Amino acid sequence: MKALVYTPSLPRFFGARLLGKRFPRKLLPLRLAEVPLPEREGFLRVRVRLSGVCGSDLALLYGKSPPSISPFFSFPAVLGHEILGEMEGSLVAVNPLLACADRGLPPCPRCQEGEEGLCQNVAEGPLAPGMLGYNRDLPGGWGEWVLARPERLHPIPPGVPEERAVFAEPLAVVLRGLNKLKPWPEEVLVLGMGTIGLLAVRLLRALGYTGRLLAVAKYPHQAERAKAFGADGVYGSAKEALLARARRYRYLLFEGHRGGYEAVVEASGSGRGFREALALAREGGKVLLLGAPGLEVVDLSPFWFKEVALWGSYTYTREEFREAVGLLPELEGLESLVGGVYPLEAWPEALVAKGKALFRPKG
Repeated sequence: MKALVYTPSLPRFFGARLLGKRFPRKLLPLRLAEVPLPEREGFLRVRVRLSGVCGSDLALLYGKSPPSISPFFSFPAVLGHEILGEMEGSLVAVNPLLACADRGLPPCPRCQEGEEGLCQNVAEGPLAPGMLGYNRDLPGGWGEWVLARPERLHPIPPGVPEERAVFAEPLAVVLRGLNKLKPWPEEVLVLGMGTIGLLAVRLLRALGYTGRLLAVAKYPHQAERAKAFGADGVYGSAKEALLARARRYRYLLFEGHRGGYEAVVEASGSGRGFREALALAREGGKVLLLGAPGLEVVDLSPFWFKEVALWGSYTYTREEFREAVGLLPELEGLESLVGGVYPLEAWPEALVAKGKALFRPKG
């Protein structure tokens, strides 16, 4: 089958890390190739209809992934963990986790609790480390087929368009994170209006959040969409949001603030966004990370001086994934986040698309 295969290369890693998006795309360690489709007992073949380009995929390609998580992935691998598949003519969302049950192992303590996203055996057993999309033994969604166990396949509700259904996996990540903010605060600020931030705004309203919902958007079109998705107000920058709510104090060359927001959702996945989120949280507030900032120098004093609480959301439980799929009929408009649908051959264009880029491996 045709697939996009990522093969690590230290020279290209350091070149991409140094130059960022200026690094020539065709020199990235990603190639379209013919690869065999493996067979595995207990796993079904699923034809890929659509697969998303995630911020974590781009971080991997451009050398921004945190080194500490690298032992829990395995390469070379067919990337793509946001997968909409087709089985016997029906659409299914593919849960890409490969936890104890998928690896043929007795359940670890976290899997016994139902927390498969926190499985302690993601680098153990007969399968290579990592979930689908980061696993050298099983292909991810940037290819024509994937393999998955039946319980990892969730039927898409009738009437949901494909371009909305493919958001099931990132939606499950956001759902898990937002549930950690319960009981709902009276006010939430979402920092970063890319795909994940807009999903957070849309999902908060779909879940019945009636409090004040604010957003920070870098571009006018993001601000317009945030308001359409339910934001009560949008700031043009984190600094603007901070000055609107906090008091500023100065001593010599140093500046500090008092006040801020009860809950801040950091959706940019950048180190700068993490630092801004800590500054924006009020005393005793909460910060929810929906992206991985990687290696960054961060002032940790807010955790002590302001007693800010920090939460993260990386994956999901089976129930959270199932709930996310069940919410798809209520989430009209998510398909508007799609910036383009590309064949595998057009991967250099997909990596720089505005909006959410999707691969359609077959026509």
